[in-house]
Amino acid sequence: MSDRTGTVITHRRYVPYSHAHYAGNLVDGAYSLGLFGDVATEMCIVLDGDEGLFASYSDVQFKAPVRAGDVLEITATLVREGTRSRVMDFAVHVVGRGAPTPDAPGAAEVLDPPVVATTATGTVVVPPRP
Repeated sequence: MSDRTGTVITHRRYVPYSHAHYAGNLVDGAYSLGLFGDVATEMCIVLDGDEGLFASYSDVQFKAPVRAGDVLEITATLVREGTRSRVMDFAVHVVGRGAPTPDAPGAAEVLDPPVVATTATGTVVVPPRP
């Protein structure tokens, strides 16, 4: 097996207003964890030809709010690979945000630099190789 650590998978996602859960159009923290599952699944497909199964999260950090109208960039980086386990570092960055005003209800802005919203480390497992 070649050294595949450092492999990165990136997704982008718009957060629809229908996902707002709290005042101020806040989205619950579980939303980011679900997105981590999506990029982890793609990582396992790319590396192992299988969707894998999430085994655990560690060091989940909610650093900034995620809101409806945000454009998110979600990354998974492979940091360690065992026989069946894959350890990944995850991050959600807010790269764009809705900024409506009474005169421009659809206004939005690109955030430069992006805001780090959520980070975590997670472990997934894949079936043994034949």
